[in-house]
Amino acid sequence: MKKILIDSGPLIALFDASDKYHHEAVKFIKSNQYPLLTTLASITETLHLLDFNRNAQIDFIEWIHRGAVEIVNIANGDFGRIKELTKKYRDLPMDFADSCLVYLAEKLNVNTIATIDRDFSIYRIQGKKKFKTILL
Repeated sequence: MKKILIDSGPLIALFDASDKYHHEAVKFIKSNQYPLLTTLASITETLHLLDFNRNAQIDFIEWIHRGAVEIVNIANGDFGRIKELTKKYRDLPMDFADSCLVYLAEKLNVNTIATIDRDFSIYRIQGKKKFKTILL
């Protein structure tokens, strides 16, 4: 079954009604038929950027708890490749959450990502394959 990676941008927009991508994020979530995957790094980033509203954070945590997104573990052994990716894209710069998602794309052979981050048009999976981006 096809799976979609999801970056923190759409997650933030989904729980922040004032975000300019809020309506697009809601529309995407309501119409999406595929499992969504992310990492704890993206969850942490989302919660940090929702820190202006404790209720939004709590709602987001509940949404995750209900299984809306599958959180794929990043283990110690994965950090070698994450470091390589971070070094390769240091001029953007690639943040930790993005490097984890690119790593996941490689590990799980998933090339579709829901994001508002245009850097994913530059990142390559295993140095070659482009992401199919669902830009909100």
